[in-house]
Amino acid sequence: MKLQRPDYAYMNGKIIPWDEATIHIGCEAATRGLNVFEGLKGYWYKDGRFGIVFLERHFKRLQRSAKLMYIPCPWTYKEFENAVFELVGTLLNKEKDMWMRPTLFVVEGHWGEGTKADLVITAYNQDKEEPSPIKVGVSSWQRAIDPVLPARIKTSTNYQIGRFARIDGRTRGFQDMILLNQWGRVAEATASCVIMVRDGVIYTPPATEGALESITIDFVEEIAKSLNIEFIRRPIDRTELLISDEVCICGTLAELVPVEQIDTVKLNPETPILSKIRKKFYNIVRGMEEHPEFEVSFVPESKNKKI
Repeated sequence: MKLQRPDYAYMNGKIIPWDEATIHIGCEAATRGLNVFEGLKGYWYKDGRFGIVFLERHFKRLQRSAKLMYIPCPWTYKEFENAVFELVGTLLNKEKDMWMRPTLFVVEGHWGEGTKADLVITAYNQDKEEPSPIKVGVSSWQRAIDPVLPARIKTSTNYQIGRFARIDGRTRGFQDMILLNQWGRVAEATASCVIMVRDGVIYTPPATEGALESITIDFVEEIAKSLNIEFIRRPIDRTELLISDEVCICGTLAELVPVEQIDTVKLNPETPILSKIRKKFYNIVRGMEEHPEFEVSFVPESKNKKI
């Protein structure tokens, strides 16, 4: 897989060339992995506008993660929004959607004293096609418990186990892996949450099971309600996942990816419930349908330019 190398990034309060977006080898972001981040997704509307979904909700979650990691976040929402718009405007491609990663890196301080952070934003173009069904496995690696490494903190250190699991999964022919918690129940996938359907009801593990407090899951719940589909958050056993009617992994980057196989168990290719959810989800984020709980921030035309 070839990684994208954008022309620009946002760092030190301005747009800078990609090669200049560097951090010092002695900073805590490098020595201890001290950072918190978010994933943002932007979509093109048919009228030519480019909208970033749930931008303010992501900023608030970034603030919560920073608070729990004792990382200062002095930026206001408007400053954050403007920084995102500035970078996105330099990288927009009419043929592609975009995924953005705002990160607070700890650049000064030592063991929590004198801590200072910088807001760094990177952005990558993505194809507009909806994701195809994937095969997943159940990993032997476990999601850490709250007193060890809280899953509700969106920090890169929380994704080390996911990295191990995905590397192991590739050797077994799986595109993603399911992580279990200390009780052997479903927590989440390596970088997204899990939803399943049984007897017409959608279920997903709550945050107390080791799942991220997902903004996308919250929106899927609202979509389900609008379609009169019951949505319940409760623990899910591994075996229950294997006998479920439909399964999907869900997140800002993943969006809604159907799962066609878990370990050696093939799932029913018919997904009547999740297909309805997926169709409405994409119609909403692309501006073809409206929903009262949907929030979108449009990049101003004045920002839509190349440096």
